[in-house]
Amino acid sequence: MKKYLVIGNPIEHSLSPKLHNYWIKKNNLDAVYNKKQPNENDIEGIINEVKNGKIDGINVTVPFKKLVIPFLDKLTPLAKETHSVNTIYKEKEHGVDIVIGDNTDVGGFKQSLEYIHYNVKNKKIFILGAGGVVPSILKALEKLGASKVYISNRTKEKAKDLESYYKVSLGLETLDWGQSPDFDIIINATSLGLKNNDKIELDYKKHKPKFFGKRKLFYDVIYNPNKTNFLLKGEELGNETANGKMMFVCQAQLAFKIWHNILPKIDNETIKLFEDPAVNFPSFGSKF
Repeated sequence: MKKYLVIGNPIEHSLSPKLHNYWIKKNNLDAVYNKKQPNENDIEGIINEVKNGKIDGINVTVPFKKLVIPFLDKLTPLAKETHSVNTIYKEKEHGVDIVIGDNTDVGGFKQSLEYIHYNVKNKKIFILGAGGVVPSILKALEKLGASKVYISNRTKEKAKDLESYYKVSLGLETLDWGQSPDFDIIINATSLGLKNNDKIELDYKKHKPKFFGKRKLFYDVIYNPNKTNFLLKGEELGNETANGKMMFVCQAQLAFKIWHNILPKIDNETIKLFEDPAVNFPSFGSKF
């Protein structure tokens, strides 16, 4: 039986095992997918288990997307460009087993916007956060033709580090935490929202014209809980909202294809796995 794993901290909220095990069963594969919350000093040992065949593949979530890189033998071009790995697998190269890091977050974010029929081309984007999945979101926005990206992080230096990569293609500009530019889409890419009492401290009153109207989109990469306080605030201000569930499903689909050479279906039956009255999740054929 093949063994797969998602690692992160925290990891309890992850629905990856539910989704991957559903697809494994649907495709009659002899495999199992679990989750694990390691410490940073456990990472090298876990990746060695891929090399020696004890684990067949790993998904990586925060805070390990960059931390795994030194222990890998090779990165795909997309993982190298984003300096971010969320999918690990093994293959033979010149007769030798090597462990490879890939990135399916870029494709996952891109497809999530396509599913809700949201056109990013020439739009202004405001991103909150600079770690985790942000490099992948920036690469996707570059591919989709966004015109301008603002980024704000509580540690400003971390956001500044990304400017050198995307200053030209996206006009990336770093703002102080709490500043609010004019935007078409605001993306919460911080971990603020995983807990029910988490709130993002933005001055909605002072910057009120920037936060409602013009069909703005509030997008939260968090998918569990279904509606974070950030998304609830977006709704209260009269904006469209989307959580990270579709990005999660799409990046998982791409990882499944890497491991099993099968592209599993994303359909309404898949969506029912996450059925909940509060789920902010587009049905197929819906128009944003």
